[in-house]
Amino acid sequence: GVVVMAGALLEQAELLLDRGLHPRRISDGFETACKVACDHLDSISDEIKFSKDDISALVEVARTTLSSKIVTRCLDHMSDIAVKAIMAVADLERKDVNLDLIKMEGRAGGQMEDSQLVYGIVLDKEISHPGMDKDIKDAKMCILTCPFEPPKPKTKHTITVDTAEKFEALHKQEQEYFVEMVKQVKDCGANLAICQWGFDDEANHLLMQAGLPAVRWVGGVEIELLAIASGARIVPRFSELAAAKLGSAGRVREVSFGTTKDRMLFIEDCSNSKAVTIFVRGGNKMIIEEIKRSIHDALCIVRNLVQDNRVVYGGGAAETACNLAVMEKANEVTGIDQYAMRGFADALDVIPMALAENSGLSGIDSLASIKQRQVAEKNPRLGVDCKQAGTNDMREQRVIETLHGKKQQLMLATQVVKMILKIDDVIAPDAYQ
Repeated sequence: GVVVMAGALLEQAELLLDRGLHPRRISDGFETACKVACDHLDSISDEIKFSKDDISALVEVARTTLSSKIVTRCLDHMSDIAVKAIMAVADLERKDVNLDLIKMEGRAGGQMEDSQLVYGIVLDKEISHPGMDKDIKDAKMCILTCPFEPPKPKTKHTITVDTAEKFEALHKQEQEYFVEMVKQVKDCGANLAICQWGFDDEANHLLMQAGLPAVRWVGGVEIELLAIASGARIVPRFSELAAAKLGSAGRVREVSFGTTKDRMLFIEDCSNSKAVTIFVRGGNKMIIEEIKRSIHDALCIVRNLVQDNRVVYGGGAAETACNLAVMEKANEVTGIDQYAMRGFADALDVIPMALAENSGLSGIDSLASIKQRQVAEKNPRLGVDCKQAGTNDMREQRVIETLHGKKQQLMLATQVVKMILKIDDVIAPDAYQ
């Protein structure tokens, strides 16, 4: 929307420059017209009601956002995922949404329909030993940032092992370190160890023998999210382990995909379920990245709606209403600015015309009909009937956009064009050769 609008404004600016208007006067006129359009959007906006239990209105807005994206095949499923993710992390009293609590993970080799919302964390890791339990119910996890290995001297050192007895003593000492570490983890009541660092096969074997599943090489960002979700405290030393520092999760399971060796760890039903993960499936990495971008757009739109629940109607209805309001205001303005304002109004026509043409309709006829009906019926909800539903009322078709998003489109396009109009000349490098 921003790009289309900015392009249309630049076309109008070029026509005005050819007429001899100064770029500064054009910028001022566009700025005035943009303010008139934004004020008019405020006056024609509707408020939608939603709650934790009733999210149907939010799903409809997410559907409008995703309808032009790659995910149209499973529009309902994806819009439902986006809305439920936002509602899981939203603070409705403060009207605040922290998008950092929503993590997106993807795995190629499945269908788009297999995408799901996990109320917890999905880690691209696996249980460190094949013999460990792969499905842990009522998990009590300790999150460690210290390595499962014997302490190393800080200074330079060499150890000379020249007899079998010395090797045995060294091995026994190392084993004691490992056994003590595993014992400390078990004694604090943990039944799952999450470690930021790796550990060797010997430590892995001892953990398996002790019946303590473990996950290694978990990144710093993932560890922080996991600590938030499970209510755990990150422990830097084994000696500081305590039952109060453990995190809890209803279920931790390792999921494998098809016949491949791909495995991921699902940590679900966390004690603090504020953190959620959208797990995306697709045919290849390119599709997955595109789906992630589409869902991110929907998340931002729904977040805006939680913060400000006012909406306008799509299908070119809002742009047409703004066009009429700006034209009416331009007739009241004396001086050169009125030409720039009319240019802004003409630029607003581009979006409904593009919608009509992309739907196989006549752009001019559709636009003229909508304008005439909006003036006659005083109904700012009339837009282009792209789906041939038999009605031009976008409220009946449930084509909804957030007021915040629509105003941002107009303001961003206007600011971009103002910046470009400030450029006096372009110095091309070829001119000096």
